[in-house]
Amino acid sequence: MKPLASSQPWYHLDNAAMMYSAIQRGNYSALYRFSAVMTDPVDPQVLQRAIAKTMPRFPGFQVKIRRGFFWYYFERDNGPGPTLQRDIRNPCQPVRFQNHDKLIRFFYYEKRISMEVFHALADGGGALVLFKTLLAVYLREMGHTIPNTHGILDITQPPQAEEWEDAYARYAHSRVHLSMREPKAYACNGTPEPFYTLNVTMGFVSVRALHAAAKSHGASITEYLAAILLQSILIRQRREGHRRELPVSLAVPINLRPYFPSTTLRNFILTVRPSINPELGDYTLDEIIAQVHHHMRLHITRQEMQAVITKNVSLQHILPLQLVPAPLKNFAMDLGYRIAGSRPYSTTFTNPGIFRVPEEMESLIHHMEVVLGQSYTPRVNCAAISFGDVMEITFAGTVRESDVEREFFRTLVREGLHVKITSNRKECTPCHTASTAE
Repeated sequence: MKPLASSQPWYHLDNAAMMYSAIQRGNYSALYRFSAVMTDPVDPQVLQRAIAKTMPRFPGFQVKIRRGFFWYYFERDNGPGPTLQRDIRNPCQPVRFQNHDKLIRFFYYEKRISMEVFHALADGGGALVLFKTLLAVYLREMGHTIPNTHGILDITQPPQAEEWEDAYARYAHSRVHLSMREPKAYACNGTPEPFYTLNVTMGFVSVRALHAAAKSHGASITEYLAAILLQSILIRQRREGHRRELPVSLAVPINLRPYFPSTTLRNFILTVRPSINPELGDYTLDEIIAQVHHHMRLHITRQEMQAVITKNVSLQHILPLQLVPAPLKNFAMDLGYRIAGSRPYSTTFTNPGIFRVPEEMESLIHHMEVVLGQSYTPRVNCAAISFGDVMEITFAGTVRESDVEREFFRTLVREGLHVKITSNRKECTPCHTASTAE
């Protein structure tokens, strides 16, 4: 691996970053949050010192988005690095990068350390490398000996060029690509809350118990939870009493790194869309799980995903599009996303998987949390992450209704799982008490 050239002042946005930057507006940004709830209270002065030591190792997270004549681009931010803030009740507030807002933020509250990332910078896989490294540096500053293993980067080493490559461009090819046409799905929208209110509900489940439940249905944990979410949305649509019911579909992000070798810390994901069509009849939970299982296994293939990558990247190289000025290009992308971007799916479900750390860190972290910020339309998103024997599942959205998450967690209970719930909604326990979840 070769070091990243320190003289490089800017670089192109990847395919996903172009979209997230184009559809950003004053009351919406594609943000997500990872949190680690530690076993001891956080020392904010030590954590700020750890942030200052860690960030130079990750130059791709210390950038501004600038608008060129034809495209947005990243420019290195040579100003002060991100500062630690005391946490807020409503996380993932919009980033106004036109006003030079930082594209990454750090928060603390009692035992919780949180990081919020604008999705144009990186996907969850890349951001977790930074977060894990930061936690290791913080714990070293607190006097613990933590090795650089399990994905923790050595902050004394220079950043590597491969970590900031555009992996989409690397794996696009010139062969035939797939059609991107998707049928319209049921829009699981709700009543918008006042700006900016993000309702967050978290459920905590034993990983061992969840794995056993999923295995009893012949599915992985991701397939099992996705199926229960589909069923919950199907029930909601049925209650609304539509004369014609639409398919219910999920956007499930897939990390491409296991299929296309890359150490990039930028975006490198695609989505698959398991779907159930209620017009074909009623489905039992077992039937939905089987549908999800086979859809995921059929469509998560190297060949199909490379075809989708090629389709996405090829749009950037259409000569007439390249010559359109950036403001018109972004307007067109935003309009297109507004009309069709969220049309093929009802909501998003993401599971970045197990948060693995060195043995020396395991007893110092109680559990992990993940929050997807608001959707482009008023709907609720779902995300999950596991650490040790704690699987944390979050529903977050700017809608008043809570029927989808309520049905989801009730189904887990009916499946024999013990679920602890916490929320920042007024009628529930405040979200900040989630650190007490067992």
